[in-house]
Amino acid sequence: TMHLMEGELPTSMSGSCGASINGKLYIFGGFDDKGYSNRLYYVNLRTKTGTYRWKKITNFKGQPPTPRDKLSCWVYKNRLIYFGGYGCRKHNELSDCFDVHDAFWEGQIFWGWHNDVHVFDTTTQTWSQPTIRGGDPPQPRAAHTCAVLGNKGYIFGGRVLQTRMNDLHCLNLDTWTWSGRINISGEKPRDRSWHTLTPIGEDRLFLFGGLSSDNVPLSDGWIHSIATNGWKQLTHLPKSRPRLWHTACLGQEGEVMVFGGSKDDLLFMDTGHCSDLLIFQTQPYSLLRLCLDCIGKNAALLEKQIPCLPPKLVQEVLKKITFWAAMTHRQERKAETERQSQLQHT
Repeated sequence: TMHLMEGELPTSMSGSCGASINGKLYIFGGFDDKGYSNRLYYVNLRTKTGTYRWKKITNFKGQPPTPRDKLSCWVYKNRLIYFGGYGCRKHNELSDCFDVHDAFWEGQIFWGWHNDVHVFDTTTQTWSQPTIRGGDPPQPRAAHTCAVLGNKGYIFGGRVLQTRMNDLHCLNLDTWTWSGRINISGEKPRDRSWHTLTPIGEDRLFLFGGLSSDNVPLSDGWIHSIATNGWKQLTHLPKSRPRLWHTACLGQEGEVMVFGGSKDDLLFMDTGHCSDLLIFQTQPYSLLRLCLDCIGKNAALLEKQIPCLPPKLVQEVLKKITFWAAMTHRQERKAETERQSQLQHT
């Protein structure tokens, strides 16, 4: 469903960073025709009135990050923890956490990549920059991806200058200590940006898609195990569905759902953004799920037995019957369309 939004709507931006915490969606940064932003907005998604109202946060304490886009965010203990991104700084704001890409000398404005860490406490509405207590930070970057497992925030890949990377780092979000580049045993994903990294379970990360250094949209999926410190490529993924700059989230049974993004190299062409939903199974489905699917597919055969099930199960079964009926209908329509097309060609 689509909802109309009210209040102080964020301007249309690219490369903004969204994160949800305690039922509120926060949007920070991005780029529009006026340049880079460091504004922060939020909307309460648990409204009881059905009205979704954006609010720009202006009564914050502390110093926000400099304007930027294509950054990442870890959500941990009621805090939004931002890392990296591409943006602009004034001459007096230059520091070791910034790799200069270009400069406008007359206004002393510099553009480049960041590797600094900023924290927004949603409880106290306060910005702060934690003191990093040790370890080597990742190289400044943008269009990377991040994920939280336990008290560790992970970073993979991203772009700086003309280089895209495939390094993995983590930051202890309690002690503010960087791991340095994590040494991986065995094979590992190639360099990329505009990809996603999704936590699955307590000790695994699912990596999907992105854009490689030679500007190829990617469709490969990998699982990183914290226990073995290794990557394993999934071999059953469709190779014809590359995605970059997409979103991904975890389902109830370990499946990763990917939506949106593009299948093209956005820097050179864009034949349309993707609106289909990709679902990747990262672990076996539960016995209950398999049984419900079986009943849904064979509803006509089991018509007399279904009412004998417990009421709660009947509701779940009816959902599955509807789903598989719609799936069968779509497949039949597709087959009929292909048959008509073949007849026309012959």
